[in-house]
Amino acid sequence: MSKKKKCACESSERLIFSCSGGSDVGEVTDRVARRLAKKGQGKMFCTNGIGAHVAGMIESAKSAAELVVIDGCLVACARKTLEHAGFSAKFINLKEMGYQKGKTPCEDGLVDEIVAKVILQIK
Repeated sequence: MSKKKKCACESSERLIFSCSGGSDVGEVTDRVARRLAKKGQGKMFCTNGIGAHVAGMIESAKSAAELVVIDGCLVACARKTLEHAGFSAKFINLKEMGYQKGKTPCEDGLVDEIVAKVILQIK
């Protein structure tokens, strides 16, 4: 009996994308997304895979019930990456939540604070 191969990055109901950029807020978005996944709020997914148009990742994102994007600043690279690939998502931006690039150290307490705020926005 042969098994049908699936994408190694198979989707769940909600996929969470983060900017994960080189700044402090990029690091924060990455940690927020990982913590949301650990809390069962969705599955963290590869933003770069979508930007690279990796076929299996595109298909997994298409089959997801909901996409959530967390960006760190107003440049909104993660949002633009998903939009460029043709996706609509719930967009959350740390700048719009009052956090500033270069002034937001990635500390556990801050990550917990942002996770709580994001959970309220995606419910």
